[in-house]
Amino acid sequence: MLSLLHIENIALIQSADIRFEPGYNVLTGETGAGKSIVIDSIGAVLGERTSRELIRTGAKSALVTAVFTQVPSLPWLEENGIALHDGEVLLQREIQGDGRNVCRVDGRLVTVAQLRELGRQLLNIHGQHDGQQLLDPASHLGYLDRCGGHTELLENYRTAYQAWNGLRKQIAALEMDEAERSRRVDTLNFQIRELERAQLRAGEDEELDQRRTLLRSAGKLMDALQAAEYALCGDEEGGGVCSLLADAEGELDSVSQFSTPLEELSRQVSELRSAADDAADTLRDLTREMEFSPGELDEVESRLDVLYRLKKKYGATVEEMLQYLDRCRRELDEIQYADDTIARLTKELDKARKEADRAAQALSQQRRKAAEKLEKRVQEELRQLDMPKVRFQVEFAPIDNQWGLDETGMDQVQFLMSANVGEALKPIQKVASGGELARIMLALKNVLAQDDEIGTLVFDEVDTGVSGRAAQKVAEKMAQVARHKQVLCVTHLPQLAAMADTHFSVSKGEREGRTYTNLERLDRKQRREELARLIGGAAVTPALLESAEELLAQADAWREKQK
Repeated sequence: MLSLLHIENIALIQSADIRFEPGYNVLTGETGAGKSIVIDSIGAVLGERTSRELIRTGAKSALVTAVFTQVPSLPWLEENGIALHDGEVLLQREIQGDGRNVCRVDGRLVTVAQLRELGRQLLNIHGQHDGQQLLDPASHLGYLDRCGGHTELLENYRTAYQAWNGLRKQIAALEMDEAERSRRVDTLNFQIRELERAQLRAGEDEELDQRRTLLRSAGKLMDALQAAEYALCGDEEGGGVCSLLADAEGELDSVSQFSTPLEELSRQVSELRSAADDAADTLRDLTREMEFSPGELDEVESRLDVLYRLKKKYGATVEEMLQYLDRCRRELDEIQYADDTIARLTKELDKARKEADRAAQALSQQRRKAAEKLEKRVQEELRQLDMPKVRFQVEFAPIDNQWGLDETGMDQVQFLMSANVGEALKPIQKVASGGELARIMLALKNVLAQDDEIGTLVFDEVDTGVSGRAAQKVAEKMAQVARHKQVLCVTHLPQLAAMADTHFSVSKGEREGRTYTNLERLDRKQRREELARLIGGAAVTPALLESAEELLAQADAWREKQK
């Protein structure tokens, strides 16, 4: 669960520490007070997309730290070499003014993507826009697969589908008309002949570049080599360094027996003479190797020009051109033997299609079983949310294309509902009101939450469009969920706030010409005043306080009955 949230320089929050408790936590406050900032901060530390615009005006960076406790042994932690200490893990994200992010898990640097991957295993945020997803039938299949836990079946199907689809595309590419085939054969033959005539050799272009650089400096190079050889070896008129060192070696060798320093000096001069002789031999070899023919530079330039023209058509390097040549040869073979290739691929295609159909059927069967369970579980949730007459159904239809398959399988799925007795089932996006959508989404989220190991659920004003008796039922549902998972809820409804185990108030104020958001944990008396404000507005009267106290008493009584 999320035990501590530390926020620095996020929007209107200069610094805040929020200690959440197990069970049902509620945040209330006026519109614009900063409740959404808390949710944005939670999203940020979980690796969700954010912006440097979130940084408080005048600050260079913003920081969010989250401490999670009672964390199970997650595979992500083991894969990334992070050991749990008493079930506790610390997440941090620093958002800098230049747009860079510094993310850490237990002090170890991670990427934003890694932080997001871990964050989604620790906490789920359900926002106001989630209800709108129900209006898009394309999202319904995803809900069903999550509920059924079809990850492995879906992966098996996609592997089979991609194999079949890849073969289908290969065959389609080979099934060209004769005129097109003839044109392609002519093009390939021309390209193959042009590349083969060039007699390309891997690495040739780099070698020629180096040789050209050498040839362009041939005069200066030979002058330097000749001068060096003269300095080392001398000529007929005088000896060079090697001769002089040999003379010095002889003189010192004749007197080296008289003292240790002379003996050491004689040895050093002898080593110098040997090194000079080796250098002279190397220099003579290089001079012989550096002999240039008069037309060699023109030949090199000409060859490089050929390679340059070929590179513009076939690849940036000789290696790439050779690879292109191989591809041309293979494609030419495929076209010339297309009929044989098509026959072979068709056999493979039939086998691959049967495998894709088998995987699709297995997935579809499990989806239908999961749909029956989802219908029952959602209707039970809706009954508890004061929607006992609503019928909820998952409708299946075949994929509407010539193959009857796509990347998701063989099923199209959409949710149907009937809000009133005697009314026919219709697509949910056509008949559900705002309040009904909110409760159906809450029911779906609760069903999905029961099947995963995520310990904390955040509900950000998901009660939009809900009021009266329905609001009380939503509040009771939140409290029920909070018996098994930690729940954080941002709400404007007094019924939801009254049912909380822990209540935080978010308010906005001014100090020294700056606006600040303040967060405060409320005691019983403060909760009553906050509920009175939620019921009646800014003017808190004794009657409103009495109503607030009654809400708190009802919540206490409900919790007592659940024990």
